Parts: sequence; structure tokens; C-alpha cells
Amino acid sequence: MENEIMEIGIIVNTHGVKGDVKVIPYTFEKTRFGLLDEVALMRGNDRRTLKIENVKYQKQFVILKFAGIDDMAAAAGLKNYVITIPKSLALPLGDDEYYIGDIIGCRVTDVSGETLGELTEIIETGANDVYAVMMKNGRELLIPAVKKYIKNVDTIAKTIVVDLPEEFG
Repeated sequence: MENEIMEIGIIVNTHGVKGDVKVIPYTFEKTRFGLLDEVALMRGNDRRTLKIENVKYQKQFVILKFAGIDDMAAAAGLKNYVITIPKSLALPLGDDEYYIGDIIGCRVTDVSGETLGELTEIIETGANDVYAVMMKNGRELLIPAVKKYIKNVDTIAKTIVVDLPEEFG
């Protein structure tokens, strides 16, 4: 388990001409990037570790400057790399909180054990998160991530048990 990693963002573009990159964070706590000294970047079989020189925040993006990436061309070469860290550096979770990467892909079942589909996305709203579940019939089911509906989350077995009223079906 020591070598487990977690994805915390993806580089989507360059930012300016001095080697900065624009990152879409996979974490709702984007200031966590400021706590890191280095990250591992992964794209396919390519993996590289880079030191972080500077972190800025712009709307929903994180702007990173890596050591040795000093111009737009070098930064452009990092596009589509996923930013990862060792799971040991993950921020602590509160009760009933889960890392996105641990629940995406979970099989969602109702309380009777019938499979509804697979959790494909977590949508952040002002009040609470919403779980997007791709159902067996190809439709998307949106479930508010509140205790009223989410009865159990098992990140080891990759299952989520929900109790939904009839109007959800």
C-alpha cells in the first residue's frame, strides 16, 4: 500500500510564456497544491517527477510553475499529464468524506442489492455533491450525496448502497 498514488489534477494548457501550466484540480481543496514540494506526472507509460516552484490560483484552475520548465514550449509538452502524489500525502478526510478517485467507478446498488449502475462523476454544487451514475439502460441518474440517500460507501469493495424514492427510478 505504501506505493499507492492518487490523482490530484490534470494539466490542460500552458499559462503565459514563462513555463507555467494550467491545471484542473481533482480535489475540492485546491490550496493543497501549495503544500507540495514535488509531484509525479503521468501520461500513458511516461512518468516524471518535477519540483514545484510556484503555485497560483485562478478561478477554478491551479497555475503551477515547475523547476526546469521555463518557456511555453516546455510547458506545452506537459499538456494532458495527470498530476499524482503518494496517497500518504493525501489530506485527511472528515467523517463521510471520500477521495474522488476512491469512489469513481464504484458499483451503485439499491438497498435490495439490485445494481443500478456505476458512479462516473461527482458534481460539486453549493449545497452538497451530486453523484452521477451511469445506469445499465444508458441513462444517467443524479443522486444527491446526502445521508438520506447514500446508505453505505465501501471503497475497498468499490460499492455504494443507496435508498432512493420511486421518483428517482
